[in-house]
Amino acid sequence: MKRYGFDNDKYLEMQSARIKERIGQFGGKLYLEFGGKLFDDYHASRVLPGFQPDSKIRMLAQIKDDAEIVIAINANDIVNNKVRADLSITYDLDVLRLIDAFRGYGMYVGSVVLTQFVEQSAVLAYKKKLESLGLRVYRHYKIDGYPTNVSKIVSEDGLGRNEYIETSRPLVVVTAPGPGSGKMATCLSQLYHENIRGVRAGYAKFETFPIWNLPLTHPVNLAYEAATADLNDVNMIDPFHLEAYGVTTVNYNRDVEIFPVLNAMFERIYGKSPYKSPTDMGVNMAGYCIVDDEATRAASRDEIIRRYYATMCDRRKARATAEAEGKIELLMEKAGISPADRPVVAAAKQKSEETGGAPAVAIQLNDGTVITGKTSALLGSSSAALLNALKTLAGIDDSLDLLSPTLIEPIQDLKINHLGNRNPRLHTDEVLIALSVCATSDNNAELAMQQLENLRDCEVHSTVILSAVDEGVFRKLGMHLTSEPVYETKKLYH
Repeated sequence: MKRYGFDNDKYLEMQSARIKERIGQFGGKLYLEFGGKLFDDYHASRVLPGFQPDSKIRMLAQIKDDAEIVIAINANDIVNNKVRADLSITYDLDVLRLIDAFRGYGMYVGSVVLTQFVEQSAVLAYKKKLESLGLRVYRHYKIDGYPTNVSKIVSEDGLGRNEYIETSRPLVVVTAPGPGSGKMATCLSQLYHENIRGVRAGYAKFETFPIWNLPLTHPVNLAYEAATADLNDVNMIDPFHLEAYGVTTVNYNRDVEIFPVLNAMFERIYGKSPYKSPTDMGVNMAGYCIVDDEATRAASRDEIIRRYYATMCDRRKARATAEAEGKIELLMEKAGISPADRPVVAAAKQKSEETGGAPAVAIQLNDGTVITGKTSALLGSSSAALLNALKTLAGIDDSLDLLSPTLIEPIQDLKINHLGNRNPRLHTDEVLIALSVCATSDNNAELAMQQLENLRDCEVHSTVILSAVDEGVFRKLGMHLTSEPVYETKKLYH
């Protein structure tokens, strides 16, 4: 059974208290740069078993009357139609999704800021669209020499050119669709403008990873490096914190590298910097809420292997570099693990060999049982494995068919002869729809459908890269999928 290593209730309590404390430190006004995902943080839930994907937004919801959200989006990302990889939607659309999500939690979204603003038609049209939706939109400009030319940045020709974002609450959370959106620059701009107005506002940073009070080589922190291999982020000891306090803490290279510049900016704005180290700027309390260290270590080692396979597949799709793959291989060495430590890998490969090299899928249930599925004339291997897993969970005899050929064949006819598909085999979404229909009259199908929730957190491995449909179904079911970096066919377009 799955072991839980993280106390989510304790986290919600400690984290909200810590943020309130930091607001008080600056006299009642704090700009909080929020790195990572405010909700849907599935990486955190995988490496910290017990952490809920929406924990951070739930934590903020506890102090929602004191908080407002500012969303930053880089104008260049609008022009270039930058896509958020995990959701396959553009950053400009994700801003709208984020606003809806925040409002769904009762959070107040105060405004959107267009960073590195440029007078291009796509940007102007987007600004007009947001304003037509009743949103306040502000423009922040690119500053020559940012972030190293401190005298230029902290001046009327630098941050002074940016439009001042009007805020009304003690806590201003600055977030964004993804990295490179200008969150920190937005916070610094506001500090500059608040100071001109006689308001001594503060700045703090919320980053879940790396966890500053875990060892540098703890698997949780190594898993963060694996997750950001494409960004060349590296965990490191915070030398400023060590020098100031004699205490070893962990931060990552970008924050350590930029801290002297930030410190100089704070001194220009405040007269004296409130912080002695990058670690000082952070407010993350996740490390205090780990209640089973070994459970988090095991979960993080699993995540590193999953990241390895994801990067291998991204390389096959020309979305990742050899350097990223090599970095994760080194991280696996540091963690003392290999791809062979993932039980579903060997099981899927063995099933493929037994069926003449046809695609195969293996699923490891939460009790450790491994179920496989093979490719047949009626079902793809993902669909077969999914049905077999549901039968096992429901205690249904393996020899019984949950879906009869007489039910599947008309669906295949529809796909091939009317919808123009070339692959007659049922995908996982089609199988689940057919199973749900059967559940109205078939007891076994109903029992199988009742087990869908028990697939969450199960491990899956495929011997080929799956279709977007099958990948999406496994993701929606909360299953952890990896694939070998090969396609089922030798076609150029997949």
